[in-house]
Amino acid sequence: MNARPLIDNARLAMFIFIGTELMLFAGLVSATLVLRAGMPAWPPPGLPVLPVGRTLLHSGALLASAVTMHLALWAVRHDRQDAFRRALGVTALLGLGFLAGQGGEWGRLLGFGLRLSSGVYGGLFYTLIGLHALHVTGAVLWLLELCRRAGRGRYGASAHLGPSLCGMYWTFVVLLWPVLFAVVYLP
Repeated sequence: MNARPLIDNARLAMFIFIGTELMLFAGLVSATLVLRAGMPAWPPPGLPVLPVGRTLLHSGALLASAVTMHLALWAVRHDRQDAFRRALGVTALLGLGFLAGQGGEWGRLLGFGLRLSSGVYGGLFYTLIGLHALHVTGAVLWLLELCRRAGRGRYGASAHLGPSLCGMYWTFVVLLWPVLFAVVYLP
C-alpha cells in the first residue's frame, strides 16, 4: 500500500527553491549590514540619499498585490473563474506598477550619479534591489502566463497547482521587500 506523501514534489521543490533564495538574500543582507557598519557615513559623502518617500509609494503596490494574490488563490480553489482572472490580472498590474516605480527611481538615481561602480553604497544598492527586481520580473511573467492560461479555462477547484506555486513564490518576493527596504533605504 502506497502512502500519500505529506507534500507533493512540486511544492517541495518550490520550498527548496525559496529556501535557497532566502539564503542568498540573507548573505547579501548580512554583508550589507557589516559593510554599512564599517562606513563612517551612510550614504557616503557625494552620493545621493535614496528616495524613501517615493519608494514607499510604489512599495504599497507590491504589498497590496499580496492581498490580490490571496484573493486569486481563494477564487480558483472555489471555482470562481471570473474572480480568479480578475484578481490575478490585478496582481500582475500591481507588480508591473512596482517595477515601473523602481525603474523610474533607478533612472533618477543614475542621473544623480549613483552607479554600480559608486563604491560599496552603489554596489550594494544595485545588487540587492536589482536582484529583487529580477525576482519580481520573473514572478510577473509567471503571473501573465497564468492569466493567459486562465483565460482558456485551464484552472479550477481541482486543477490549481500552477497558481498555488506562483502564489508561494509571489508571497516570497512580496515579504522579502520590507526587509530589503529597511536594510537599504532606512538610515
